[in-house]
Amino acid sequence: MEKKTVVGMSGGVDSSVAALLLKEQGYDVVGLFMLNWEERGQDGACTAEEDYADVRRVCALLDIPYFTVNFAKEYMDRVFSYFLAEYRAGRTPNPDVLCNREIKFAPFKAYAKKLGGDLIATGHYCGIRREGDKIYLRKAADKNKDQTYFLNQLTQDQLSGVLFPLQDMQKAEVRAIAEKYALATAKKKDSTGICFIGERNFRKFLQEYLPAIPGKILDANGKEVGEHIGLMYYTIGQRRGLGLGGVHGEDGRWFVLKKDLGHNILYVSHGDESPLYSAACEAENFNWIPAMPAEKTFVCNAKFRYRQDEQKVLVTVKDPTHVRIEFEKRQRAVTEGQFAVLYKGDVCLGGGAVAAVEY
Repeated sequence: MEKKTVVGMSGGVDSSVAALLLKEQGYDVVGLFMLNWEERGQDGACTAEEDYADVRRVCALLDIPYFTVNFAKEYMDRVFSYFLAEYRAGRTPNPDVLCNREIKFAPFKAYAKKLGGDLIATGHYCGIRREGDKIYLRKAADKNKDQTYFLNQLTQDQLSGVLFPLQDMQKAEVRAIAEKYALATAKKKDSTGICFIGERNFRKFLQEYLPAIPGKILDANGKEVGEHIGLMYYTIGQRRGLGLGGVHGEDGRWFVLKKDLGHNILYVSHGDESPLYSAACEAENFNWIPAMPAEKTFVCNAKFRYRQDEQKVLVTVKDPTHVRIEFEKRQRAVTEGQFAVLYKGDVCLGGGAVAAVEY
């Protein structure tokens, strides 16, 4: 009997091709579109309407049933509230990681089961390897598109009964298949930016939810060089948007050095960026995939941002959810709130939020 597989369809080319491939492989495919954010754009149109229209077109062409589900409340409670709290605390969050843990592989999976789904599938670029009762999260064949970084918080239960049809494909192949079958999403641009904000002006968006409190910008010597528009708009290492173009000093561009939340001061420097480079960090709320290793200390690779090459590190497990990560080479602008994600070969070992940085 064909296994009913519910595919999370976003209205993009990746999830469209994932649904197509599974149908070709003999699965009983159902499309499910999630509405996670309720908001209208500047022209008054709902920003999700175009995506849902593309889902309908693709599902009609593939001759598969499709449904829509509204998780806006869950998203607000589980992801957006965290996003705002992190910014209030002066950290730089990654809500896309939480969206996967709290929405796409949580209430989505439960809703798929209500629809009679035996399995769920997404258009993520990553892979699954099963060994006995353990599930390993492995990197995608297309290393440039690999999304394991964003899935570092998934549990064994969340990874069970999941298919990633694009795990062995290159993005160019996915586009080619979409064009071959004339899918409505074949030429659609990949989405960028934070999941619910998209490509809109980030500062303007954040101002709607958090009051901006302007304050002083001081250089590394304590000299006032300007005024910031609110600490939440800046991240460590940032070079653009500082408003210091007319302020001269030594050769080199200005960059954010640190934030003093208590005194509402933004510290900047220019030229020598060595103060941005750290030797180690600590990560908390660590999620191990599939389980915590037996060794208390081990060598592996790590990423501290999605678009970063893996870095060799020494990991010390302090307790099941708390690790210290020592860098073989000093790292630029490792930032509190972002995720430190560990890798060994093609396997993602899990990740945790950066809680402290050691310089």
